Amino acid sequence: MKEITVSARNLDDAITEALIELGITSDQLEYDVIEKGSEGFLGIGRKQAVIRARKKYVAEPVEEIGFEDIKTDFSSVTERFGAASVLKTEKKKETKEIKEPKAEKQEEKKEPKKEFKKKEYRKDNRKDFKKDSRREFKEPKEVKKEEPIPSVKKEEVRLAEIQPETKTAVIEFLENVFKAMELEVEIVTEIDEEGALSIELKGGNMGILIGKRGQTLDALQYLANRVANKYQEDFIRVKLDTENYRKRRKDTLENLARNIASKVKRTRRPVSLEPMNPYERRIIHSALQSDRYVSTHSEGEEPYRRVVVTPNRRDRA
Repeated sequence: MKEITVSARNLDDAITEALIELGITSDQLEYDVIEKGSEGFLGIGRKQAVIRARKKYVAEPVEEIGFEDIKTDFSSVTERFGAASVLKTEKKKETKEIKEPKAEKQEEKKEPKKEFKKKEYRKDNRKDFKKDSRREFKEPKEVKKEEPIPSVKKEEVRLAEIQPETKTAVIEFLENVFKAMELEVEIVTEIDEEGALSIELKGGNMGILIGKRGQTLDALQYLANRVANKYQEDFIRVKLDTENYRKRRKDTLENLARNIASKVKRTRRPVSLEPMNPYERRIIHSALQSDRYVSTHSEGEEPYRRVVVTPNRRDRA
C-alpha cells in the first residue's frame, strides 16, 4: 500500500495535497497527523503541518443486478443438467440389479435421447432469449442522441484604465515586501488582453513566494489588488504569477476534476471536494461544464466553500 508524507500550511491543505498526489477522493483517504502547523507573517516564521497519508482499503460491493443474473443463470443450469444426472444414476442402478437382454438395453438407451431433444429445445429458447436481449440492449443507444448542454456565458467585467500612479504604487508595495523577506525579485509588468495589470515575478528561489498550493502567491495578489484599487475609483485587477505556476495549477485541477467525474459516473453517487478558493472552484466548474453526465455546484461558506460533483439523473432511461 502506497504511503506518502505531505507537508502544508495547515491540516486542510495537507489533506488536499495528499488527495491530489494519491489521485483519490476524501472518502478514500486515511492519514495520521505528525505535526500541526502554525501561522507566520507572509510565510516568515511559519511551521508547516505534516501528515502521513495512505489510501483506504475498501472492498468494492457486488452490483445487485449482476449478482441476480448469476443466480438465475446458475439455477437454470442446475435445472437443465440435474435431470440428466438423475437419469444416469438410475440407469446405473438398473444395470446392476437386472441384466436384461440387449434388446431391452437398447430401449433404455433410447430414453436419454428424448431428454436430449428437450435440451435442444431449450437451446432454441436460449437463442430466442439472446435475440430479445439484443433488441432490449439497443434501446439505451437512443438516449445518447441528446443534444449537448449549451455552455453558460460568463458576464464580462469591464476593467478601468490603469493609471501610472496605480502601477507605481503596486510595484513599490511588492518591492518593500520582498526587501523585508530578503529576496531579490525582478518585477515585470504588462497590461494583458483583459485589461488587467499582469505582474511576472522572476528570481532564484520563487518557491517561497508560491507556497503550498499557491497560498503565499494568492496572499500577495490579494494585497496587491487592495493597494491598486485604493488609488482608483473604478475597479482594476492585478494578477501575480511566477514560473508559470498558474498554468500548472490549472492543469492539475482539471485532471482532478476529470478523475472525480469518472468516479461519480461509475458509482452514481455525489463526491465533495476539499475547500478551495473562488479561482480554483471556477476551474473545476469550467472543466466539467460540457460533461452532460455530471453537474457541479458549490456548498458552504468561505473559506470552507467547496465544489460538489453530482450525477445527472436524466441520462438514466
